[in-house]
Amino acid sequence: MKKTSSYIINATILLVLAMVAFMQSSCKKDANVGSGNPVITQVRAYAASPNDSVLKVANPGSYVVLQGSHFTGVKEVYFDGVVASVNNALGSDNSLPVRVPAIPFATLNQSKLNTITVVTATGQVTYSFPVVPLATVITSMSNEDALAGQTVTVYGSNFFYIDKVILPGGIIVSSGIVTNDLGTTLTFTVPQGVTTGGPIQIVNRYGTSTSVLLFDDFVTGVATNFDAINNYSWGLSSNPTNSSTAYPGNTGYYAVLNATGIPVNDFAWYDGGRSINLNPTQWVPVANLSDNPANWALKFEIDVPAATPWVNGSIYIVNNYTWTYLAAYDPWKNSDGTTTPFVTSGWQTVVIPLSNFKTTPTGGADGSGSLLPSLTDLLGPTGNGSISIMFINDGTTVVNNFTVAIDNIRVEKY
Repeated sequence: MKKTSSYIINATILLVLAMVAFMQSSCKKDANVGSGNPVITQVRAYAASPNDSVLKVANPGSYVVLQGSHFTGVKEVYFDGVVASVNNALGSDNSLPVRVPAIPFATLNQSKLNTITVVTATGQVTYSFPVVPLATVITSMSNEDALAGQTVTVYGSNFFYIDKVILPGGIIVSSGIVTNDLGTTLTFTVPQGVTTGGPIQIVNRYGTSTSVLLFDDFVTGVATNFDAINNYSWGLSSNPTNSSTAYPGNTGYYAVLNATGIPVNDFAWYDGGRSINLNPTQWVPVANLSDNPANWALKFEIDVPAATPWVNGSIYIVNNYTWTYLAAYDPWKNSDGTTTPFVTSGWQTVVIPLSNFKTTPTGGADGSGSLLPSLTDLLGPTGNGSISIMFINDGTTVVNNFTVAIDNIRVEKY
């Protein structure tokens, strides 16, 4: 009995030792999965083969795949020090899809520029890889007909690492350029020497972008500038003026709309002082009448003095005195239904895409109906017609005093 018991005890001990050894081996194998510092070997495009090429550079917002090892259990991924959103379910131990986040290049820690950092539970790695802004995009300008010495703001995107602005005629601005942190505005002072009109260019370390808008161009698409091109027909209470006292910064002659004591729901736009009516002009070339209406815009400069803020009433714009389609301009109205008195602090460019022209509802005339389906619906087969800019009191309060200056009425590509 004692001998048998000894055998049993020894066998039991051996079995326990074997189980312990097996468990230790299993634990070591489990620990090896995803263990160690992560490693990045390359960055590929997030696309199906054969388009999943190795990338040398990426832009904010693009999807990429990090390739390497030990990505299991990834906690954070940074591009240029900016954290990206990570979905571990999409990756594996050697492949990690991720979207490059928006990068605030203007305020970026330069020591983290052109880096990707992956952090896991077991370590981290930093990999050299350039993330660069998308090409700069110029969408609009505060005053497209500004004079030398005036400060203007260009609106768009990706205004980062700006080297210079090139104005028509090759006039270069390389100092005093100010951009915001989001890269959506660029401000500079117009220098002396701009004597011709045309697009502007913005140059940064990644390339050059050219605007569609035309700066200081008083010819292209101009219906009237009240100077060399003057198609003004009738409507003002007085002739256009060139006074620089009432409206400083003017570019020659301009028109002034005046309206006082206008009752509620008063559409008598033809009363003296409330409209600018031009002779027929070519809105859009015949060759472009098949373009999307959003690709063309009616523009003009406007000056609304602080002494007479615009607080009610609307400007309506129509072609050939036909109210089938009209565009309403009422900048004192906010998109959330509130109102803010509108002033301009000098001349400011107004841009009204032709896609903003709408039908008038039955029994009404406020341009709140259907969007313009095509340019020919507005302009006919010739693209030619008159332009009328009318002030209407379509509100619920009396217009006590409305006074604005308008100049350089034109239609341009947008």
